[in-house]
Amino acid sequence: MILSSPVFEHNGRIPSKYTCDGDNISPPLNISGVPEGAQSLVLFMDDPDVPKSIRPDGMWDHWVVFNIPPTTLRVAEGQNPMGVMGANTRGANSYSGPCPPDREHRYFFKLYALNAMLDLPEGASKSEVITAMESYILDSAELMGRYERVTQA
Repeated sequence: MILSSPVFEHNGRIPSKYTCDGDNISPPLNISGVPEGAQSLVLFMDDPDVPKSIRPDGMWDHWVVFNIPPTTLRVAEGQNPMGVMGANTRGANSYSGPCPPDREHRYFFKLYALNAMLDLPEGASKSEVITAMESYILDSAELMGRYERVTQA
């Protein structure tokens, strides 16, 4: 399975349009190679580089979506994929763009193909989704982008 974006390469810089310094909308994503037998997809975007003084676990969840139809080939710019929205770290059921407080951070877009639908409510946390999907993962893909805020003198 492959997860890619037409606006940044894997390990490349996420354009500011998709961050708190721009329009704070989700970047477009392309999905290919979903395995046969997949009944749903799960999409996460998270940042593992958060200062421990802000989050003791060092993780910030920016986007949590599950029960996405496995026929989904793309996620349009500024749109959530069809599916059920989970809660990000801010507690919102939406995308929240990169906004690193200190230095360049890495942002991981993670896609999972599952052989089941998840029986979870809207607003479920990433950890709840991970626990529910553990035994149903058929395949996964990852796209990582980097972002550092430019400070004005």
